[in-house]
Amino acid sequence: MVIGASGQIGSELVVELRKIYGTGNVWATDIKTPRAGVADEGPFQVLDVMDDKQLIHFVIRNKITQIYHLAAVLSGNAEKLPIQAWNINMDSLMNILEVARMVEDVKKVFWPSSIAVFGPTTPRVNTPQLTTMEPITVYGISKLAGERWCDYYYNKYGVDVRSVRYPGLISYKTEAGGGTTDYAVEIYYEAVRNGRYTSFLQEGTALPMLFMPDAIKGTIDLMEAERSKLTIHSSYNLGGFSTTPEQITAEIRKHIPDFAISYNPDFRQQIAESWPQSVDDTVTRMDWGYETKYDLEKMTGIMLEEIRKKTNH
Repeated sequence: MVIGASGQIGSELVVELRKIYGTGNVWATDIKTPRAGVADEGPFQVLDVMDDKQLIHFVIRNKITQIYHLAAVLSGNAEKLPIQAWNINMDSLMNILEVARMVEDVKKVFWPSSIAVFGPTTPRVNTPQLTTMEPITVYGISKLAGERWCDYYYNKYGVDVRSVRYPGLISYKTEAGGGTTDYAVEIYYEAVRNGRYTSFLQEGTALPMLFMPDAIKGTIDLMEAERSKLTIHSSYNLGGFSTTPEQITAEIRKHIPDFAISYNPDFRQQIAESWPQSVDDTVTRMDWGYETKYDLEKMTGIMLEEIRKKTNH
């Protein structure tokens, strides 16, 4: 089952999982019915992960063996509602871990962490797998706490929970959803729609990014890996490519020469400056063979082409 199936990751992950396991064998769930997509193409259930009784009944009744828990309040939105975001992000994870501990059928759990677990005291270039972690956001604090709980449930109860620290994720299928790296999605949409974009991050702000097809493949590859090969039970660093707003702009201008960008940094600039510019995912590649296919140039061509199709521009 995929929780948060109508979100940026979930909407694409469900499609790929159904290709592997069969449409009828992958349950998509979310707190509300999406307008279209995953709810129309296979089994879907409105489910509130904060309701532990509803959750455990659903898992037992449908003989769920793997849980992908993707529901969360992201970094930008979490700063507006810190206590609510903390409760949602943490309580939902604890409900999942408890279900996995109690229900014998559940063999694996996936839960995403983020580069938000790092902070201003972390080395920002090639951030190591094991390093100082002092996040300054509610989102990052909840993800760091979640990593420790995942590691605890693995060592204490044998729950096979697996996780990656996603960098910024870029996709043409789902628009931005309140994250600090979301400028890298917005900029492509605005380039196609209006030919201009105002960035909420400052010029020169480098952050690690990953094209969604690489993120989905990496996620599934981790879940398919042999348990004995995994040495990290908190969360694996997941690398991609490092880029800045002006570097994305330069690539867009190869396709849209008149594209214009301006800068009006907001509160997310401080968040971005506390995050890595690039991450070292050597352990990830060694343990389960993680690799990426797309760089900024290749991704930009696909993004612009697909957004044109989607928006009829």
